[in-house]
Amino acid sequence: MDINLPGMDGIECVRKLKELKPSLRIVMLTVYENPDRIFNALTAGAIGYVLKRRPAAELLNAIRDAHYGGAPMSSHIARKVVQFFQTNVPTDEAGELSDREREVLEFLAKGYLIKEIADQLELRFETVRTYVRRIYEKMHVHSRAQAVAKYLQPLPPSK
Repeated sequence: MDINLPGMDGIECVRKLKELKPSLRIVMLTVYENPDRIFNALTAGAIGYVLKRRPAAELLNAIRDAHYGGAPMSSHIARKVVQFFQTNVPTDEAGELSDREREVLEFLAKGYLIKEIADQLELRFETVRTYVRRIYEKMHVHSRAQAVAKYLQPLPPSK
């Protein structure tokens, strides 16, 4: 999905499509690197955010990653997401993760693909995909972007 569409903003289109079919996996493919647009697209329900200037092979890998349950995001975009939140305080739900799940979530937050995480941790692709699925279940999210956003969201101040 592109952000700049004739007749309707792509982010609003994502929001409406997700209302109609929540299981739909939408990746933003755009030229915009503005943190507000990235955050708005991800909170609208996009599972990834990819810049158009990426080489064709990387775009195909991003599509495959999305198809297999990942949430493609370049490290540059992931860095902007991290900067948007400006803190790395885990939420209570992230506190329920095992050490390995937390390690996988940290790689996701850095923009690594499932295959890259598997290589880094010397695990099978399917094993990492299972960890990602468990992270989503425990954090009550449906995408990498939502998991990372929730993980990086500061805890409310205690009273």
